[in-house]
Amino acid sequence: MKLKPMKILGLMSGTSIDGLDLALCTFSHSEDRWNYKIIQTETIQYASGIKDKLKNSMELSSADLVKLDHEFGMMIGGICVDFLQRTGESAELIASHGHTVFHNPSKSYTLQIGNGHDIVAGCGIPVIYDFRSMDIALGGQGAPLVPVGDNLLFSEYAACLNLGGFSNISYNSAGKRIAYDICPLNIALNYLAEKLHKEYDEDGQSGREGKVIEELFEKLEKIQFYSAPAPKTLGKEWFINHFRDFLSIKAEIKDIMRTVYEHLSQRISMELSQFADKDVLISGGGAHNSFLMELIKRKSMCNIVLPDKIVIDFKEAIIFGFLGYLRYHNVNNTLKSVTGAERDSCGGLLVNPHSGKKS
Repeated sequence: MKLKPMKILGLMSGTSIDGLDLALCTFSHSEDRWNYKIIQTETIQYASGIKDKLKNSMELSSADLVKLDHEFGMMIGGICVDFLQRTGESAELIASHGHTVFHNPSKSYTLQIGNGHDIVAGCGIPVIYDFRSMDIALGGQGAPLVPVGDNLLFSEYAACLNLGGFSNISYNSAGKRIAYDICPLNIALNYLAEKLHKEYDEDGQSGREGKVIEELFEKLEKIQFYSAPAPKTLGKEWFINHFRDFLSIKAEIKDIMRTVYEHLSQRISMELSQFADKDVLISGGGAHNSFLMELIKRKSMCNIVLPDKIVIDFKEAIIFGFLGYLRYHNVNNTLKSVTGAERDSCGGLLVNPHSGKKS
C-alpha cells in the first residue's frame, strides 16, 4: 500500500483548556513505513470569554450548548485561516479533535464540540471531526485515540506516556496495541492551583512546598478505577463524581496538592514498572512540571525520554492530523484492542467544502 503524501493541519483542544494546539504536518506512507514531518506549530490561547464558556459547557442548556458548538466551530475556522495566512502555508485537510464536553462511554455517548461544518464554512478546507462516535457506537470507550499514532509513528519506544489533563499510556503487548487512562493529572492539579489564584502550578512549586497528608494519600490510592482492567478511560464527569470531593478536606491547599502529586506519580510509576531499563516517551503539558517529573523519575526504573519541546507540546495535535490522514484514505484509525469495541474502525466525519455533505 502506498498513499499519496498530504499536508494536514491537526487541531487539539484539551481538558486543561490552555488553548487550541495547531500542528501542520506532511504525512506519507511507503514501503510499509508511516512518515511525518512537522512544518509549523502554534498554540492559540483562548480569550477569557470562550475559555469560560468551554470550562462551564457541561452546565449549559441544550440550546446554549448547540449555540456554543457552532460558535466554537466558527472560531476554529477563523483561527485556521489566520494561522495559514501568517505562516504562508496551505493545508489539504484539517483534522479537528474538538473540545470534549461529555464523555460517558458506559452510557454510550460522547460529545466534542467545534462543528465541522462551521470550520469548513470559515476556511474552505475539507475537515474531519467527531473521531470518537463510531467507536462508541461499536461498544468501545471512544478513547484513547492517540495510540494508533503512537504505534505507527513512535514505534521505537517501549511505551508512550501522555501527561495531560489525564495521564494515559500505550504500548504493544502480544502483538496488540494496549492503551488506557491511568489517573487524572493536570485537571486535578489545576483545580487546586486555582484555589491559590493560579492557572496552574508552575514547575510544581506549590506542591513542592507542601507536606503529605497520609490519610488522604491512602484514600486516593483505594479509588476503584485503578484496579479496573483495561480498556478504561476517564473524563471530566469522572473527576467531578469520583475524585474532586477528596480534595475538599480541611487542610492547607499546598499540603493537599503535595499529597496529590505523590499519589499521581505513584500511580504513573506503577504502570511504568513493566518497562524497567526500556525507553518510555513522555509528552503533554505535565512533562514541563519539573517537580512531577522528579517524582516520576525517582519512583520509576525505566528510561524517561523527553523529546524536543514541539513533540512534547504538540504530539496529540500531530497525531490527530495523522488520524485524519488515515480516515481520508479509509484506513482504520481506531483499535478495538485499545477501546474494547467489537471491531477496529475508521472514525471521523468528513465535510467537503465543495459538496457540503458528510461522508
